[in-house]
Amino acid sequence: MRISSSQYFSMNVETMSNQQAQLSQIYQEISSGTSLSTAADNPLGAAQAVQLSSTATALSQYSTNQNAALSSLQAEDSTLTGVLSTLQSVNTLALRAGDGGLNDANRSAIAAQLTTLRDQLLTYANATDGAGNSLFSGFQNSTKAFTTDASGAVVYAGDTGTRTVQVTDSNQVATGDNGLAVFMSVGASNAQPIAAGSSANTGTGVIGSVTVNDPTNTANADSYQIVFSGSGSSLTYAINDTSKTPPVAVGTPQPYTEGADITIGGQTVAITGTPAANDTFTVKPANQAGTDVFANLNAMISALQQPVTGNAAATANLQNVMNTGLSQLGNTLNNVTTVQASVGGREQEVQALQAVTQTNSLQTQSSLDDLTSTDMVSTISKYTMQQAALQASQQAFVQIQNMSLFQYIN
Repeated sequence: MRISSSQYFSMNVETMSNQQAQLSQIYQEISSGTSLSTAADNPLGAAQAVQLSSTATALSQYSTNQNAALSSLQAEDSTLTGVLSTLQSVNTLALRAGDGGLNDANRSAIAAQLTTLRDQLLTYANATDGAGNSLFSGFQNSTKAFTTDASGAVVYAGDTGTRTVQVTDSNQVATGDNGLAVFMSVGASNAQPIAAGSSANTGTGVIGSVTVNDPTNTANADSYQIVFSGSGSSLTYAINDTSKTPPVAVGTPQPYTEGADITIGGQTVAITGTPAANDTFTVKPANQAGTDVFANLNAMISALQQPVTGNAAATANLQNVMNTGLSQLGNTLNNVTTVQASVGGREQEVQALQAVTQTNSLQTQSSLDDLTSTDMVSTISKYTMQQAALQASQQAFVQIQNMSLFQYIN
């Protein structure tokens, strides 16, 4: 088989061009540090690299979400710590207001302190996170959670939503709690029933706190009214279930004994002092007796601002308001403590997920680097060999070029 000179030259030039291209590709891998530039370099590796790159991007976003969620939860946790401290101060002052040695001026001073604490509590309720989003306004994160109307009542301006953040492909975490759940609700399982006396009472009867003896008694879920009639030794009380329409009498009227337990369903309550005829007292489940902490504080403040010295009936009414306020305050404290415990649990969850996400990110990046990064030792060795092969081809081509019949004839 004969090979023409043009064929020979073409074959050698093509060979050296291929070697030059391979050498250029290897040099590119060394200079860029990347061994996988196009899918043609390694189709299977390219597909794996795309999947790993997508995973790395998702993990990076989850990490960003986790940081944002943790920041919001920490802001709420810190705020709730302030809320609890304020409520405990309110509780201390409310207990002090029951001191029989205080006069009207003393009680008025306590009312002023409670007003300051109420305003402080309102400031906490309108707190924002680092991004300026309201902590307790639900989905209305740009809206101030609570406002005060013309009558001085605190009104919730948010909604019942709970913001959540996707922190992994299968986990969402609530990054806040709405104001209704924190400041205007009571716990479902740890809330105590509320006893109260009517502001229209004219006797000196003071109702104490309710004791739940049988939590399983279904009658505890109803609301009751205790109505007094008669006077002196003939003073009696009747109990009506006001959850029914019309109210239904529970049992028969009973003689009143000061300080003796009055049984209502699975609960007992005691009344001291001497109620007057037509005086009424109520016993209600916590969620039916008023759960707004601001309304509760306003009621105590208003009662303490009224002079009662020398008026036994007014003193009894004040004591009833304070007793009711303390019971409601206890429910609020329990509720906020429960919410804060939930926030702490979510913080721990996010922190644990951060550790897992960081580990997964490192593993994914390592696998991606193994697929796409250049092995410098192997690639430089390959470059040196390819360079030597190219040089050898070039030298051989030069030598063969000089091999000609005319040279032998000459």
